[in-house]
Amino acid sequence: MGFSNHFKKTFKTKYGSWALVTGASSGIGEALCTNLATIGMNIVLSGRNKKKLRSFSNSLEEEYGILTEVVIADISSTPEVYGMVEELRNIPIGLFVASAGFGTSGPFREANLDEEIRMLKVNSLALMMLTYYFARKFAEQKKGGIVLMSSIVGFQGAPNAAHYAATKAYVQSLGEGLYHELKPYGVDVIAAAPGPVDTGFGKVADMRMENALKPSDVAVPILKALGKKHTVFPGLLTKLLISGLRTVPRWGKIRIMKMVMGKMTEHQQASL
Repeated sequence: MGFSNHFKKTFKTKYGSWALVTGASSGIGEALCTNLATIGMNIVLSGRNKKKLRSFSNSLEEEYGILTEVVIADISSTPEVYGMVEELRNIPIGLFVASAGFGTSGPFREANLDEEIRMLKVNSLALMMLTYYFARKFAEQKKGGIVLMSSIVGFQGAPNAAHYAATKAYVQSLGEGLYHELKPYGVDVIAAAPGPVDTGFGKVADMRMENALKPSDVAVPILKALGKKHTVFPGLLTKLLISGLRTVPRWGKIRIMKMVMGKMTEHQQASL
């Protein structure tokens, strides 16, 4: 599933010639960069892995004939977020894609506090700061787009990934609210809430994920849904999971998540 020439032309008219993608070196961020390049967008790739980002930017320029910039930043550091904003001021960005993020799993009481704080800063605080900056910028110029990466676990509590799910609930709520706030200014906002995606997330979070989506499965639906709705559930697996949970009351969804997350993290308990 790709993009028609009409879609590409319309997309660039709405969002300009430059996009910023955080978390661009892997997973969904990397897949979104590739698809934005097929549309013909120039891209600012941001992340921490300088070597990988440089290599990726070179390959995008060579294969798609676009321009790229690389901004190295650890967005768990608030000063680095401010520094990133300063570095971007002279680039005419019209689309902001907040795909940087990571997760943890297991009992919250046994978590590493420093790692939980870092996750909160990356998934929520840095995302809010950058969204604030671009919301103001785009509203002033009367055009632009913002893509926020939520998750299906953000719609109810998720035992054994309680804090991660809470960070995604924040993202989901922010996206829904800003969709309506910024629409009168010609700014499109969408929260993308995929199901399990094989992005390396499971390895970082120490979770065993089976039948997960590929990043390429979710990237195209996200970009196609921008401007049409406040939330997209990209990928067939995501739609099946959401459909199955649609009529379940919130307390039931939490119990289901407890079983699902318990299965994905049972190896942690076995190793204790």
